[in-house]
Amino acid sequence: MVALNQRLAEEVTKLSAETAVKAAIEFLEKEKQKQQKEKRDWRLRNTKLLLKHYRSFVSHVEGAKEKVTAHDYAEAIESLHSKELALESIKRSTQRTMVMVRFVQRMVTVYKATCEKSGQQEDLRRYRIIENMYISEEKFTAEEIAECEKIDVSTVYRNINEAAKTLSVLIFGVDGVELFG
Repeated sequence: MVALNQRLAEEVTKLSAETAVKAAIEFLEKEKQKQQKEKRDWRLRNTKLLLKHYRSFVSHVEGAKEKVTAHDYAEAIESLHSKELALESIKRSTQRTMVMVRFVQRMVTVYKATCEKSGQQEDLRRYRIIENMYISEEKFTAEEIAECEKIDVSTVYRNINEAAKTLSVLIFGVDGVELFG
C-alpha cells in the first residue's frame, strides 16, 4: 500500500509539472502574439502617419538643394522603426525629410507596380485611393473619392487600411511580411 501511495504521489507531481509547463508555454505564446500585434499596430500607424503628412513633407523640402548623406539616410530610415514616428523631428532636418519623401515615393511606386501587375481592379482602386487621398498634388476627400470610384465612403477607408498594410510590408521589409503575411 505504501508503494501504491508513493507511485500515486509521483504521478500527481508529474501531472502537476506537465500542467505547469503547458500553462507556461501557453502564457509565453500569448505574450509573443500580443507583442507581434503591438509591433504591427505601430508600424501600420507609422505608415498611415507618413501618408497623412506626405504633402507637408514635400512642401517642406521643395526647392531645397541640400545634399543628403548616408548618415541622413540611415537616421531617417531608423526613425521609421521606432514606436513613435517623430514627425517634427523629421521636419526639422531638411535632409532627413528629403530622405523620407524619396523613400515613400519609391515605396508608393513599387506599390503601384504591384497593383498593376496583380491585374485586380480592387488593387488598382486601392492605389488610386492612396494616390488621390495622400500623394497627388490635388487632395481629394474620402467623399469625393467614393463618388468618383462609385463606392461607399466606408469602402474608401477599408481600402486605405488594406493599402496601408501592403505599404507597411514594403516600408518595413521582412518584419512586415511576418506581421501581415
